Amino acid sequence: MDLNDLHRWTAWFLIGSNAVVGLWALAAQYLVSIRHRALWWATGVAQVSTLVVAAVGALIVNRNDIELDSFHALYGFSTIFAVAILYSYRNSPFISDKLHLLYGCGSLFIMGLGLRAMFLTPSHELEGLTALAAVLTLR
Repeated sequence: MDLNDLHRWTAWFLIGSNAVVGLWALAAQYLVSIRHRALWWATGVAQVSTLVVAAVGALIVNRNDIELDSFHALYGFSTIFAVAILYSYRNSPFISDKLHLLYGCGSLFIMGLGLRAMFLTPSHELEGLTALAAVLTLR
């Protein structure tokens, strides 16, 4: 697997994992019975994946000496800032009863940023759809 494939697969992991924990956290805001410590561990893994995707992307740019699309970088690095903002609000007194809502919406926002970064240009669209088809068919 080359770095481009690794970047693509980790990006899909970021998108999928943040979708799952986002929906789980939103449901947990209203269903106390599904509030588990596992949600926070899964959220941590999903959000750390933003750093992995960015690091692999930086390696690709540095090793191949390519020009990075500025919007791809904007959406990609915005995911890291979104994680930092979520983390900074977690102990805020006005959010204490809405923590699951914060992380649910925040994780879905990160998922959306990941999707937007992946589908910026027609060539990225085709690569993204090919990767999605491979994921769905488990190839």
